[in-house]
Amino acid sequence: MFNSLFEAAKNSPFTSPVKKAICESQPIEPSPSALVKPRLIEGNQRTISAASASGEVVYGSGIYYAYCGLGGILSCGITHTALVPLDMVKCRIQVNPDKYKNIGNGFKVSIKEDGVRGLAKGWAPTAYGYSFQGLGKFGFYELFKNVYSGIIGEENTYLYRTSLYLAASASAEFFADIALAPFEAVKVRIQTQPGFVSTLRQAAPLIYKNEGLTGFYKGIVPLWGRQIPYTMMKFACFERTLEALYKYVVPKPRDECSKGEQLIVTFAAGYIAGVFCAIVSHPADTIVSKLNQDKDATVGKVYKALGFAGMWKGLVPRIIMIGTLTALQWFIYDAVKVWLCIPRPPPPGMPESLRAKLEAKQH
Repeated sequence: MFNSLFEAAKNSPFTSPVKKAICESQPIEPSPSALVKPRLIEGNQRTISAASASGEVVYGSGIYYAYCGLGGILSCGITHTALVPLDMVKCRIQVNPDKYKNIGNGFKVSIKEDGVRGLAKGWAPTAYGYSFQGLGKFGFYELFKNVYSGIIGEENTYLYRTSLYLAASASAEFFADIALAPFEAVKVRIQTQPGFVSTLRQAAPLIYKNEGLTGFYKGIVPLWGRQIPYTMMKFACFERTLEALYKYVVPKPRDECSKGEQLIVTFAAGYIAGVFCAIVSHPADTIVSKLNQDKDATVGKVYKALGFAGMWKGLVPRIIMIGTLTALQWFIYDAVKVWLCIPRPPPPGMPESLRAKLEAKQH
């Protein structure tokens, strides 16, 4: 199955944007694809090739997707773990708004009850869960993007690129959440159930003993409902925002920007995408928190108890958290690509074949 996916990806217009991904200076070779143009980074000429050689990362190869997965592990695992205190307060506001009234009050009450060390509750399932999720999210996104692009062709890839980003990210997140769900269930119970055990090694066996495997996956459907729209927005909004920033805001082409300047633009595009991500996925996030807090809860019972307004409790801290988190994730992911000399295609340009067709229609 994976061999056929790799073969489809090799035929994608996204592949081989230029000829060789190496760190030494090389003369730029013409790109066979008009979708993506060759680029210059800090004066070093870099090219990408389908030929493998020492020190190279071949675009669309197995090692390319593996390195993208590694970037996802680092970007998601580090950022989610770093924001555990804010995430815990957000979850507590969602499941018990009478006790934890806002961010400030939530931190105050939490510290009073559990001490400063209590703010780190749930760090282990967060670190493991979101590392596995990042592996699937970013690695499979790159794969599905190339596979789907190869299916619809170069011109349709450009014309319908937003739909392509949405489809690829939704497919990737579907599989990523299967890895995330058990750890998310453990994390929420540690953070929101008074008197519950406080470590991953204690919580996981306890949940399995009392509820079996279903205890880890009872929240999978609302988790998909939260994460898939979030990831679709995260990738599609980021890709199009990045394209718009380079086209309308950044005063020079990306090829002429230094690595540092490119990473700043990446961070800005990531934060903008994160704000929209938080808004579209917040109601489902509230449901996930309530489901994992109470083993007898159902989606219908949660919605009935909270009402429409209650579904939006904790939105402000989540916007702050997700905006910062998404921006940092894209920054780290792009930085890993720079560090490992992974191909980083610039924003897509119109294929010459499509340009010629449009010009012919005008005459």
